[in-house]
Amino acid sequence: MNNAVIWMIIGMAVVTYIPRMLPFIVFKGKELPPFLQGVLKNVPFAVLGALIFPGILLIQEGNLLFGLVGTAAAFLLAFLGANVIVVVIGAISILSLYSVFLM
Repeated sequence: MNNAVIWMIIGMAVVTYIPRMLPFIVFKGKELPPFLQGVLKNVPFAVLGALIFPGILLIQEGNLLFGLVGTAAAFLLAFLGANVIVVVIGAISILSLYSVFLM
């Protein structure tokens, strides 16, 4: 490994470390307002939705109905209060049955 690669790895480590450590230093001993806490608690769900939604529309060689059936199954299981693993396995099972019997 040459010197440039080592310095590049060190630089990437520093650039990655700073934004992760900065909030701990800046907000140490402080509490965020309740509204901001509520917003930050919902960020993971918003990001997950933004990652999953395009996949629903572009699944199975452009067959939109396949994606909508899987989405409906997942929503129904989640609405009934199922665990996340049960929702995922249930949606996969429904789509497997759909692909075998109806496609």
